[in-house]
Amino acid sequence: MMELLILGNVTRDLPDQNPNPKSYTLGGSVSYAALTCHRLGIRSELVTRVSRDTDLSSLRAVARCTVLPSPTTTTFVNQYDARGRTQYCYTPAPPITAADLTPRLRRARFVFMCPIMQEVAADVPDCFAPEAFLAAGAQGWLRTIEEDGRVRACDWSGKAAFLRRVNMLILSREDIDYDMARLAEFLEHVPMVMLSNYRNGSDIYFTRDADTVHWHVPPRPAREVDPTGAGDMFATAFLIRYMETGRLWHSARFANITASMGVEGAGSTAIPSRERVMTYLRRHPLPDPED
Repeated sequence: MMELLILGNVTRDLPDQNPNPKSYTLGGSVSYAALTCHRLGIRSELVTRVSRDTDLSSLRAVARCTVLPSPTTTTFVNQYDARGRTQYCYTPAPPITAADLTPRLRRARFVFMCPIMQEVAADVPDCFAPEAFLAAGAQGWLRTIEEDGRVRACDWSGKAAFLRRVNMLILSREDIDYDMARLAEFLEHVPMVMLSNYRNGSDIYFTRDADTVHWHVPPRPAREVDPTGAGDMFATAFLIRYMETGRLWHSARFANITASMGVEGAGSTAIPSRERVMTYLRRHPLPDPED
């Protein structure tokens, strides 16, 4: 069975800015990625940094976990209103570096680097074999923390060196502050860019004969309950299906459906099974440009 190695820090997600919360939920891209893999029938291993008092039992139940030492666990507050999402980040855990990855981990064939706050170091991509397929979720490199903890968009310094070894980049319009002109800077360095467009589906950009090809993939309408983690569900589902089939458009539609179903419940509770996603695909066929 295919296995996906997932790199990034698990977070504690809080409902408000209480500095001493009595309860929290596990979050971060790696958490949603591992849970999505489990629901879609794929084995995964995550490498993360959290403090010793963070309860990872729910993740250990669905994925193999390599936990690196940390004095803190990255903590997030997500606030939603009519204008969108406002995020705050506190006590960010240290980065994951190449030195943290054992020879066994470096032999992974499929790798998803999905930091939440710039915590996958620049030396990580080159520690994998040339034939390994490396995907990166851009979100964590495109934001920074202000003095009051508020998360703001930023440029990705050093992206050229990092992305030269990456096969696929996955991001959202929010990640690039809705400035579509910024896609060009990523396509200079990676052959494929997947763009999540939230309720409007997704878009695929790739180079063919020195030209950029763009395909739009329509959405599945959702009865949204909780959008947290939608981008992570999308990215993971897309990567899984692309690794299985090598088909871009089909994989993006598979990911759209997975994420749209996933937001129809609180947290990760509504992430669908593979059977449910495939049933929807069979009942709602659409023209595929790769056919």
